[in-house]
Amino acid sequence: MTKIIAVANHKGGCGKTTTVINLAAELARSGLSVLVVDMDPQANASLHLGKKHPSEVPVTCAELLLAEVEKLPSAIYEDNHLPGVGLIYGSLQLGKAEDELKDDTPRPSEELRQKLAPLLGLYDVILIDCPPSLKLLTSNALAAATHLIIPIESGSQYGMYGVTDLLRHVQRIRRINPQLELLGALLVKHDERQTVCRLIEAAAREQIGKLLPIRIPTSTKVNQAAMAQTSLHSLDRSAKVTREFRALAQLLTQQLQLQPQGPIHLEEVAAETNGEES
Repeated sequence: MTKIIAVANHKGGCGKTTTVINLAAELARSGLSVLVVDMDPQANASLHLGKKHPSEVPVTCAELLLAEVEKLPSAIYEDNHLPGVGLIYGSLQLGKAEDELKDDTPRPSEELRQKLAPLLGLYDVILIDCPPSLKLLTSNALAAATHLIIPIESGSQYGMYGVTDLLRHVQRIRRINPQLELLGALLVKHDERQTVCRLIEAAAREQIGKLLPIRIPTSTKVNQAAMAQTSLHSLDRSAKVTREFRALAQLLTQQLQLQPQGPIHLEEVAAETNGEES
């Protein structure tokens, strides 16, 4: 079964995109077929991963959400900066699409789940980069997901701001997606030597109840990799931050029992889509 992992937190700057990009890269390195779905209007994951600018892409997440499911094969780009990682681009138009979903669709929180349904059983892992909000785009991601990771900015005194609202929102989404499973909070920019990091860790354990046993440290290499449009592994495979993302990928592979199903061909996606339509 395809695992769909939403990386969500409505606080900005907490490492959602960094987590999605480097987790995708490490999972793909192990032979898994990976798709990144960029649901953020800022499209930072797309700018990092894609070879095109989001404004040049005719079918992004925005168009896909508002179209019929046969648009799906046109939305998937396999030729990207990270080998083995496919991409459905985000774009600024997602903000407009969010408003249109609210006005024009009978189940506005379930459009992404419907659009990704033909991919189940084709990709091993689908990672969704969520926007920094709890509005309809994040609701769509959570409604489509099988699992959830909540990145927490450990080095900030405001790292836990609004987490109660996020958890309450997750509970509401479970009414339409009762299978959604919390993998845990992921501490990002973490330094055990700093008091604020230890306090945030304790607060996350108390409020969220489940912490992933991985700590992503602060590193200038994160920005370097983003500027070079590559993964941390390609930039410096021996760096501590790289090793932690590698450990995260290994942990999830074991925990979710991920096994490679072979390469993805867009012809398969088209066939599944046509089957969905018929």
